[in-house]
Amino acid sequence: MMLPEGNQSSIPTFILLGFSEYPEVQVPLFLVFLSTYTVTVVGNLGMMIIIKINPKLHTVMYFFLSHLSFVDFCYSTVVTPKLLENLVVEDRTISFSGCIMQFCFACIFAATETFILAAMAYDRFVAVCNPLLYTTTMSQKLCALLVAGSYTWGIVCSLTLTYFLLELSYCESSIINNFICDHSVIVSVSCSDPYISQMLCFAIAVFNETSSLMIILMSYILIFITVTKMPSASGRSKTFSTCASHLTAITIFHGIILFLYCVPNPKTSKLMVKVASVFYTVMIPMLNPLIYSLRNKDVKDTFGKLVLTKL
Repeated sequence: MMLPEGNQSSIPTFILLGFSEYPEVQVPLFLVFLSTYTVTVVGNLGMMIIIKINPKLHTVMYFFLSHLSFVDFCYSTVVTPKLLENLVVEDRTISFSGCIMQFCFACIFAATETFILAAMAYDRFVAVCNPLLYTTTMSQKLCALLVAGSYTWGIVCSLTLTYFLLELSYCESSIINNFICDHSVIVSVSCSDPYISQMLCFAIAVFNETSSLMIILMSYILIFITVTKMPSASGRSKTFSTCASHLTAITIFHGIILFLYCVPNPKTSKLMVKVASVFYTVMIPMLNPLIYSLRNKDVKDTFGKLVLTKL
């Protein structure tokens, strides 16, 4: 890391303002986010346990879903505890290394989730459009490669962006008007020209969104064409129902990403950015297990049996 001249021995610290400009809602927000984080942890860990103990759920779709739950749990755990801490303490400082580490891990899990959702869309495409070749096409080896590739690409994106952040210089103390150490807010408090880092982040975000959305859109266009040709109304309804949960999760996830990163608007208020960031970092990890569990009989039955057994 290069520090400004004359400041070589000091280590930068950041102050996360979070929602401090609204002191009257600090306690209500703490309770809301604590409840949300509790549901996130229980929901995602519960989903992983349910998938593991129910042989009916040892399928490709739930293999991807278990990794999605793991990524959501990790992502929420990287962000939410610090958010909760800043809502109840007056000292809202975060060390430079802590801020960089939060960004690094958040970037890994965000990029990984992007491509796991794309892999799930491809899985649905094969299941609906080529059911006779499904077992052969979606082999264990291919599924493992898709998941491993998602994690690997997430790590590559994160380490690349983190390296260029470390090449910037920073003042001894800087105020970050957000609750998370996001790339945009970190470069905004740097004391050197962040142009290369900003352009690289934009290019990676656009590539990730474009490539993953192309896979998702092509998969669901072909699924829609196949479904409309089905002679049975009940068959069409069942297929649409199977895909509805995944489509809901994709719409929420990518909609917020596009709002935050790929469609920059200088008129967007800081509060709107914070609210969108809350949905992206706190709410989505909670919603995914609910979206997938509430529409699935096997998941609900397994959960009921698990609860009754413990009671």
